[in-house]
Amino acid sequence: MHLLKGITAITFIMFNAALVWIPLALWIIQRAWTRGEALVALRKRMDLIIWWWSANNRRMLRWLNIVEPDIRWKDEASMSKENWYLVISNHQSWTDIVLLQCFMYPTISPLKFFTKEQLIWVPFIGLAMKVLGFPYVKRVTKNQMRANPELRNADKTNTLAACDGFKNHPTSILNFVEGTRRTSEKQARQSGEFSHLLRPKIGGLGYVIEGMDDYLSNLLDVTIIYPDGVPTFWAFLQGRLPRVIIDIQPYTIPEQIYQSSDAGRRAALAQWIKQLWIAKDQRIADALSAD
Repeated sequence: MHLLKGITAITFIMFNAALVWIPLALWIIQRAWTRGEALVALRKRMDLIIWWWSANNRRMLRWLNIVEPDIRWKDEASMSKENWYLVISNHQSWTDIVLLQCFMYPTISPLKFFTKEQLIWVPFIGLAMKVLGFPYVKRVTKNQMRANPELRNADKTNTLAACDGFKNHPTSILNFVEGTRRTSEKQARQSGEFSHLLRPKIGGLGYVIEGMDDYLSNLLDVTIIYPDGVPTFWAFLQGRLPRVIIDIQPYTIPEQIYQSSDAGRRAALAQWIKQLWIAKDQRIADALSAD
């Protein structure tokens, strides 16, 4: 039964991804000659594809009874699809991305995130994400920076350029602040500063806040908790670990982060995010102990 459910789910996701290319291909052609305000409107209209993709996958998860989400959204009624949001989350599995896309829809504006440039080669999905405004980033190693010091600002330059695109119309920008998926091995290497999280990295987050400036309405801190253990994506699609808690807390970004110098902004942001991470770590512990 689980195997059949997983095969059905993955087939649906692939079909859904392929199907979006019918309107997407037409709009890509239209973009070639569209300029000015008409282009602004077209780029906004293209986000309907993200809504459609998310809504279809959400229906599939419910039809196949794959997941039982316990969504705890504080002040959900105050959220709007007409606002820009910065969304941060802990990260444990590829499943996180599907859950965020499916269950933050349609409360806030379309969710977009920075992703590795290698994903551009994934059939259907890679190019679709590129066209729909999901920025691809190229990681620069320390050796590359030593060989070419100009690359030190590559991440910031790429992030600020992406933010200019986000300003076209209301968008929610997702950042996995830990920088990678949490595993027990990675956490052990960090000397256990947190019980259920990796240390937050605020570099990219700071660039987004700088680039978006006063466009951002709130920061939404999402905590994803798997009471029965973190699933692989395949186990998730089979419905083997159906319970998940998605806790969403809205915060106003402190004025000090906007008003400080570069060094002051970074220090203020690091202190603020660390406090959010301490609270998040406790939130996970409380949820697991209550289970």
